[in-house]
Amino acid sequence: MRRWLAAALFLFSLGASAQAKPRARELGIPIGGTARALDAITDVAGIEVGTTTIIEGSGKTVVGTGPVRTGVTVIFPRGHKDPDPVFAGWFTLNGNGEMTGTTWVQESGFLEGPVAITNTHSVGVVRDAIIAWQITHDALPPGGALPVVAETYDGGLNDIDGQHVKPPHVFAALDGAHGGVVPEGNVGGGTGMTCHGFKGGLGTASRQVGAYTVGVLVQCNCCTRHDLSIAGVPVGLELTDMLPCFADPRTHPNGRHCDSKDVIQEGQEKDEGAGSIIIIVATDAPMLPDQLKRMAVRAALGVGRMGGHGENGSGDIFLAFSTANAKAAYGTGVHEVKMLANDDLNPFFVATVQATEESILNAMLAATTMTGGDDRRVYALPLAQLRVVMAKYGRPIK
Repeated sequence: MRRWLAAALFLFSLGASAQAKPRARELGIPIGGTARALDAITDVAGIEVGTTTIIEGSGKTVVGTGPVRTGVTVIFPRGHKDPDPVFAGWFTLNGNGEMTGTTWVQESGFLEGPVAITNTHSVGVVRDAIIAWQITHDALPPGGALPVVAETYDGGLNDIDGQHVKPPHVFAALDGAHGGVVPEGNVGGGTGMTCHGFKGGLGTASRQVGAYTVGVLVQCNCCTRHDLSIAGVPVGLELTDMLPCFADPRTHPNGRHCDSKDVIQEGQEKDEGAGSIIIIVATDAPMLPDQLKRMAVRAALGVGRMGGHGENGSGDIFLAFSTANAKAAYGTGVHEVKMLANDDLNPFFVATVQATEESILNAMLAATTMTGGDDRRVYALPLAQLRVVMAKYGRPIK
């Protein structure tokens, strides 16, 4: 219990401080499109996000003890007090990962309940905890629960085999979900993640499309340093140092040490492209499941604009849902629903690509340098150096 309370307290303090670093919009990075007020998935009315962050211990990894650098994130399409399902569709760019419940999403066209994101070895406990929470909150779907829980691998920084995410952590995220500002960077399920060879984690963004909104949330843990591109600038070709390393040479005598002067060259990254990215796309525009799958597919283009290629070792799985058409899921008889014409979808595709690209970048900008298990260190994207690189290519930022 003390451990859970400590994690919850850390969550609230980190959530407040995580927004102190400038985001892509504040820096003036030219991604395109018009963001809504929060520039977050919660700009879609009704959506709530909850996170629990667990950071404990340091030094050598001891399975079951730590160090722990992990957590869980939950997204409620209509808020944690409204279990009404939403139309949804999903897509996998590369399947070396997991998102439970997607066969029923595909079959039924509905997302029933929250979406959760955690680390690879905690999917089961998070799924079971969601069911337990739904039972106690009278929120079970009529045919039984098939929760959607996705993962990315944080074993480079976290004692992943220790399975430190427990039901109370999930309950805290579910009960604490709220609208408004979404914490980014080293929080929730994104706590121990690495993106493009820098510290990754959670990121979010939104775009206005006429009277409607598209919001995106990512858990970024993928892609290579060499291929990192920001607003078309080949940042990965310029920032070739500050590579993941071991702070204590005694831990891994043959590994890259943090006091080395190594720089990365193309083809030398080995498995740095592994790890996965989960993307959740939300909109309040009236769309049917096949249209939402098309939205989920377009998220892959946002990954590509940042330099991701759906590498073999990466689980790149995306889900999109619409909060329109309330009360369409259950009951009998004829249901009348609304949908946009397919000829009107192009602006929503563009918005999805833009918000995905910016969400990944926001995750990296918000993250801070982290040292985890076996004293492995992953550096944050260095803002001062980024400013120099962007200016060099004629795209100065604030």
